[in-house]
Amino acid sequence: MNSFTATMKRQNTISTERKDNVFVHILGWCFVFGLPAYFAHRGGFFNWQDFFSFLPIPISFMITFYANYFYLTEQLLFKRKITEFILINIGLIIGIALMLHLWHEMEQSLMITKKFPPPGENKLPKIAFIIRDISSLTIVAILSIAIKITLRLSQMQTKQKEMEKAMTEAELKNLKNQINPHFLLNTLNNIYALSQFDPPKSSSAILELSELLRYVLYDNDKTYVPLREEVDFIRNYIGLMHLRLTDNVKVYTTFDISEKSNTMVAPLIYISLIENAFKHGVSNDEPSIIEFNLSEKENGEIYFLCRNTCFPKTNSDKSGSGIGLQQVKKRLDLLYHGRYLWHTEIEDNFYTTILIINTLNTENDDA
Repeated sequence: MNSFTATMKRQNTISTERKDNVFVHILGWCFVFGLPAYFAHRGGFFNWQDFFSFLPIPISFMITFYANYFYLTEQLLFKRKITEFILINIGLIIGIALMLHLWHEMEQSLMITKKFPPPGENKLPKIAFIIRDISSLTIVAILSIAIKITLRLSQMQTKQKEMEKAMTEAELKNLKNQINPHFLLNTLNNIYALSQFDPPKSSSAILELSELLRYVLYDNDKTYVPLREEVDFIRNYIGLMHLRLTDNVKVYTTFDISEKSNTMVAPLIYISLIENAFKHGVSNDEPSIIEFNLSEKENGEIYFLCRNTCFPKTNSDKSGSGIGLQQVKKRLDLLYHGRYLWHTEIEDNFYTTILIINTLNTENDDA
C-alpha cells in the first residue's frame, strides 16, 4: 500500500511538472511571436504585412529548438554520439539560415514586382546576414541543449533521492526483521527462566507475551506510530519482565505523556534499551534497582532515561547476543539523523543511558 501511494505521488508530480513545462514553453513562444506587436506598439504603428514577414524567424527558432529538445540531445548527445550530434546541428543551422535568406530574397523580389519600395538597400554583404542568422540559431540551439541538460540533471537527482530513500527503507525493514526475533528470543529466555521456579507465573507471562507479539507483528509495519501506543507497549513489556523478578529488585517507572498527544515515534526504538536494563541490571543475590523515565516535552522532544544497577553477565549467559544496541544506533541514524542525542555512562556501579529525540521534523508517511 505504501509503495502504491508513493508511486501515485511520483506520477502526480511528473504530471504537474509536465503541465508546468508546457505552460512555460507556450508563454515563451508567445513572447517571441509577439515581439513585432510589442515594438509596433512602442512605435505607434502595427502592420500585418511586417508581422507575416517576421514569422519565418520565430518558426525557424522553433524548429531548431525542438529538433534539439526532443531528438538530437536525447538520441545523440546523451548517448555520447558527439560527432553526429555536432555535424547534424551544423547542417540544421546552416540549412535553416540559407532557407531564411532565400525567403527574404523572394520577399524582396515580390515587393519590387508589386512596385513596393524595398525597406532600404543593404550596404552590408549578404553573407553578413547569413552569419547573423546562423549566430541567432546557434544561440537558440545552445539554449535548447542547456534546458534539456538541466532537466536531465534534475531527473537524475530525483531518481538518486528515490534510490537513497528506497535503500533506507529496505535497511529499516531489515533492521525491523532483526528486532522481532531478537525481542522474541530475549522474552522467551525470560519466560523459560520464570518457568523454572514459578510455573503459574510463566503461564500468565505467555498470555502477556501474546499481547506484545500482536503489537510487534501488526503495528510494527509502520515507520512511525503514536507515542501513546509505544508507551502502552513498554508498560506491558515491563510488566511481563516484572513477573520473574524477586523482592530484592525495585523497578520505578515514570511516563509523562499527554492523553491528547499526537507525537509520532519509531516503533520499538526503546525496547532494546529496556531489555538491556533487565539483562544487566538484575541480580538474584544483591539489591537491584531499575528506573525508567519517559516524558514528552512541549518543544517536540522525547526524553528517555534508563538507569540501573550494573551486573555484567558472564560468558555462559545466553540471554542475548548483544545486537540490540547496534540496531538502535542504526535506526536512530536512519530515522533521526542529526535530531537525537544518546548518552551513556557508568558511575557508582550504576549504568545510565539518556536518549533525547526531536520529533518535530518527523514525516509520517504511514499515517
